[in-house]
Amino acid sequence: MSRHAFRAMGTTVELHLDAEPADAALLAAEAEMARLERLLSRFLPTSELSRLNSGGELAAGPDLLAVVAAALDARELTAGRFDPTVHDALVAAGYDRSFELVAAGNGAPVLVGTRCGGGVAIDRAHGLIRLDPGVKLDLGGIAKGYAADRALAILAPLGPALVDAGGDVAVAGKPWPVGVETALGPLTLELSDGALATSGRDRRRWRASDGERHHLIDPATGRPAEGDLLRVTALAATTVEAEVLAKALFLAGDADRAAAEADALGIPAVLVTRDGRTVLAGGLA
Repeated sequence: MSRHAFRAMGTTVELHLDAEPADAALLAAEAEMARLERLLSRFLPTSELSRLNSGGELAAGPDLLAVVAAALDARELTAGRFDPTVHDALVAAGYDRSFELVAAGNGAPVLVGTRCGGGVAIDRAHGLIRLDPGVKLDLGGIAKGYAADRALAILAPLGPALVDAGGDVAVAGKPWPVGVETALGPLTLELSDGALATSGRDRRRWRASDGERHHLIDPATGRPAEGDLLRVTALAATTVEAEVLAKALFLAGDADRAAAEADALGIPAVLVTRDGRTVLAGGLA
């Protein structure tokens, strides 16, 4: 088993490949994730996403088009819970630069709800993305999921493979034991040819002068989400899908509602509440 670790997308990425030789494939997967970060990060002024946010319109490459299209589909699927137009709400909450810099300092002392749900249009015939006036996009989680899926696509043809992008895990080729943090300690799930992703208020959080904040914005309020959930892990066929489902369940409002939705939709999920409960839903037992 070959393993390779590196930094990308604001987190530590680990690649595992059960094949020989593996070095060239592992380095190719790393290069692909670095390339996508250069295109999709809102913190890099030269990225395609930053240029779109700055100009309001861009003749975009295929990757930005694909991720924005997936984000808009997710907004419709989740009735607005997953929303790529939360950029300004994140900035208002203090997440205005890469997280390691945010965590090192204080955010703004006053936080007001910021409008979300802005208009975004894709002209596929001309490869254009247009934003309504005042609208900017954040693609953080879904871009990381897209990059993880692309890395797995490079590795999987060579043998059983696993991509762990800061807890968002994509696997192929054989059953893999994957640990999920719960209130009672790690829970090991067996994951085969699929992915899981986790959304939580305990990962990217920081102190502002008027209290603690986190990065999961509720588009209905434009503020960091309230509720009794600490984190949600969802399983799906791809990491992009798992990212969307985990965030949508987290924003359901409370653990009981999220569990009921996961059960009704057949979404395998692990819910951890702020008071220390762990709830298995969507067929997990």
